[in-house]
Amino acid sequence: MEKERYMNAEQETLIAIDCGTQSLRVIVFTADGTILAKQQITYKPYTSPREGWAEQDPMVWWEALCKGIAAIKSTQPHLIAHAKGLGITAQRDTVVFLDRNGNPLRPAITWLDTRKAHGSYHPNAAMTALYRIAGVYEKIMHSQSNGQCNWVQENEPDLWNNTWKVLMVSGYLQYRLTGVAADSPSSLVGHIPFDHKKQRWAAPSHITAKIFPIEHDKLCEVVESGAPVGTVLASAAELTGLPAAIPVIACGSDKACETLGMGCLTSDIASLSFGTTASVEVCTDRYIEPSRLLPAYSAAIPKHWVPEIEIFRGYWMISWFKNELGYEERIKATETGHIPEEIMDKLLDSSPPGCYGLMLQPYWGASLRNHYAKGSIIGFGDVHGRHAIYRAIVEGLAYSLREGLEQLEKRTGTTVKTIAVSGGAAKSDRICSITANILKRPLVRGVTTETSALGAAILTAYGTGLHSSIEGAVKSMVRTSRAFEPSFENEALYDGLYKIYRQIYPALKHA
Repeated sequence: MEKERYMNAEQETLIAIDCGTQSLRVIVFTADGTILAKQQITYKPYTSPREGWAEQDPMVWWEALCKGIAAIKSTQPHLIAHAKGLGITAQRDTVVFLDRNGNPLRPAITWLDTRKAHGSYHPNAAMTALYRIAGVYEKIMHSQSNGQCNWVQENEPDLWNNTWKVLMVSGYLQYRLTGVAADSPSSLVGHIPFDHKKQRWAAPSHITAKIFPIEHDKLCEVVESGAPVGTVLASAAELTGLPAAIPVIACGSDKACETLGMGCLTSDIASLSFGTTASVEVCTDRYIEPSRLLPAYSAAIPKHWVPEIEIFRGYWMISWFKNELGYEERIKATETGHIPEEIMDKLLDSSPPGCYGLMLQPYWGASLRNHYAKGSIIGFGDVHGRHAIYRAIVEGLAYSLREGLEQLEKRTGTTVKTIAVSGGAAKSDRICSITANILKRPLVRGVTTETSALGAAILTAYGTGLHSSIEGAVKSMVRTSRAFEPSFENEALYDGLYKIYRQIYPALKHA
């Protein structure tokens, strides 16, 4: 036993930081993907000084990083001391504005923010006509209005003039650690002028540069995933407790690292995220847009892309149900010591497949793809209660993910054979089973639900030389715990309801 402790104490480790909307997790991995320690620091997801605004003080993330590392170091100092390197994955489309001293000028504007900008791009009549013929005019205008930097330019021009760099969350934390303003193509996902096809900042003639105009000197350096951003500064080491001079490796956004952490390296394996924003994506070595003018984001593997279909506020709806309609389950959870979601699983068996025709369109928030979307529940009858609403949520999300999966297969020209599932709701066996039945594909679940952090650890292992390739790191570090084979007992029922589901959005989008 003493020998084992000594060996563990001398083992080289990898530190992954996963900065989400509601919490930041510091997780220490081994080179074979084993988790040695985890510390989660929770915080209020955002403040809302005005209706529709969702802002966060960037110091909240930095202080959470420092607290998380300090907590692990206080009990297992050798895990931090023997860190080979560190990688950061974070939420997307959240913008931090820094002054020339590297200090935030204002609270970050998060991806949940719904304020609107006018935008400075006004195409002439000819271009407007072309955009309308192509069916992309409304998408362009809608996207432009959501640009956080566009809003700041219009409403806080003095602050914009004093902005030195515009960074995403990962870029901000990497800057605090290394003093280098840089990020990976995979992390540069948002309303910014990034050309994902070329994996570099967009040329002035590119449509994203027109609708999201940002001076080039305000943009950060682009570093490939798996390459070093820099090393931890002595000053940052003192504040965080990290060893000075260890490398900080460029990783990717939470979704991209999640896909990598599930071992999805080719387009015949899809990554399904049961997260706050539900998504389905595949990894390809070709740039293929999932739909017209919706970019295929850069993968966490250089020269690869992840065409993605997302459902804004997807499995957040389970939290919505728990908070709005799950009082009984919350009470039982308190009494029994179980989590409410575990007790809510029993509701899924209180209604039959198809819920006697009750169907839910899971668009509790609009997206770039479906910017007219609003949620709907149709088919109510006297047989339906809370249990039916909950099952309709789970089935509705599965129908939407099936629609996205089929669209990706059509766009990429490949057939998805297996689906790797991750995210908080993936802990539910019942949700996984129902989804496998509706998608008619086997689902596999990883040993760890911390797949975004595992993806960052994979890239850090490659970037620090613990593995000679990203593919090799995936092979060594990714393991699955369970497979959910689809049951075809209700195939005809689900196929029939799915056909009806696909008619709901076209019928209601202008309602």
